[in-house]
Amino acid sequence: MIPQSEFKNPGYEERITFVRETLELSESVPIELSPIEGRGSDRTFFRLKWNRNDSAILIDYDPRRVENTYYAGVAAFLRHIDVPVPRMIRHDPVRCLILMEDLGERDLFSLREVPWKTRQDLYQKTLAIVHRLHSFPERDFPSGQVRLMEGFGPDLYRWERDYFKENFIKAFCGIELEPSFEREIEEELSGLAERLSTTRRSLVHRDLQSQNVMVRGGEPFLIDFQGMRFGSPFYDLGSLLCDPYVEFGDDQRMELLLYYYGLSKRGLTWKEFQKIFWEASAQRLMQALGAYGFLGLRKGLKTYLDHIPSGLRNLHLATGHAGSLPCLWQLCAACEKAIERRS
Repeated sequence: MIPQSEFKNPGYEERITFVRETLELSESVPIELSPIEGRGSDRTFFRLKWNRNDSAILIDYDPRRVENTYYAGVAAFLRHIDVPVPRMIRHDPVRCLILMEDLGERDLFSLREVPWKTRQDLYQKTLAIVHRLHSFPERDFPSGQVRLMEGFGPDLYRWERDYFKENFIKAFCGIELEPSFEREIEEELSGLAERLSTTRRSLVHRDLQSQNVMVRGGEPFLIDFQGMRFGSPFYDLGSLLCDPYVEFGDDQRMELLLYYYGLSKRGLTWKEFQKIFWEASAQRLMQALGAYGFLGLRKGLKTYLDHIPSGLRNLHLATGHAGSLPCLWQLCAACEKAIERRS
């Protein structure tokens, strides 16, 4: 690991030099470097084009967000276990630059309006890929070579619910919780964390939503997997199937969940499986709403605020189906009213 004090922040010329060195392009070959907007993980993305039809993606990352420094190692590992991800062309850990394969501009989010039969096929393929990730034995993970973020446990679950309370409940909705209610909901959510911790651990993507599944040639590829860690696979299922960026009908969501259930051999009845899915979805949606509040209000990325209404609807839906989170369900209703009053 290179000390952070030795990392450099490259400018335009250094990025171009890195690209020319890597691709062995002479100075006579023009390179078009265009920023790609819409990422909130302390990374800057560029699409490179040269020789008319050739392209690649350049990532300039901030190493102070430690998960960014894990991306290259995780990418190599995922390709090794046949999880489709972009091919990494070169990583320079000193300049904090990564050059990788360009998978194009189509993702599941961009296809959200296409007919369900097409979307269903792509989501089933994605779930099959995710099941492959979830099935990798923890005992076989090369922890000496591939670094991951700390796995899900009491501390991370607590951080997620505090993040939700601070950046969404308080900062966005303007709600101050009464001490007695705050104690009740903390007891409820700590119980949720305990239940999720009892599910079998697996590798999880951690941010498995529609904008992080690229589609090329009718096949899905996972991106933005630098936060991969061990935890409950149901967290990934909640991320994908209760994604605030896209809409599912209830029947569509259950079709996809049943498809994954058919792949999984976890010793759970369908009823038990659904309950854990809805609970994990609630956990994930709390994290997402906290992120939207943080990125929209503190980082000034206002587009994230647009996803709050659908995220809150999904959280209300998940808590209703779970049947074990009455305080969170009540809080969702209070947030909806607070947002309505402001609009």
